[in-house]
Amino acid sequence: MMTDARLTGYLNRAAAHELGAVQQYLAQARLLHYWGIQDLAQQFEADAQEELTHFSLLADALVSLGSAPQAGLLPAARLGRTLQEMLVLNCELEVSAIRLYEEAAGYCARWRDARHQELFAHLARDEAEHLQMLEQMLRQPRAA
Repeated sequence: MMTDARLTGYLNRAAAHELGAVQQYLAQARLLHYWGIQDLAQQFEADAQEELTHFSLLADALVSLGSAPQAGLLPAARLGRTLQEMLVLNCELEVSAIRLYEEAAGYCARWRDARHQELFAHLARDEAEHLQMLEQMLRQPRAA
């Protein structure tokens, strides 16, 4: 099987992004617990689990291509000093994921790789839904 280095690169960048998101959402959940905002802490823990599911899909795609996931060095989790700042940071995280997945889906479309195009399109849709949820939370601020 011939390996497409660019596709493998996109898959590994996506895997690193997802693991970074898991790290950020779990760290923020701990901070929210500390602040006494239990409902959002539980939501962020669920968000981390969703991102871990995304990583699993990407790892499966990499293994099916004969490659092991190589997420590399993860970015530091960005916690935020306030709930509002935390939500803004998470919106930025989701926007960067959407951009990456749309770019990767476009690449796959050009190479007529429907399987991976759909994977990246699916991930982009999930992240867009998550972004909408975060933006809704930003529009309804609450005290932290």
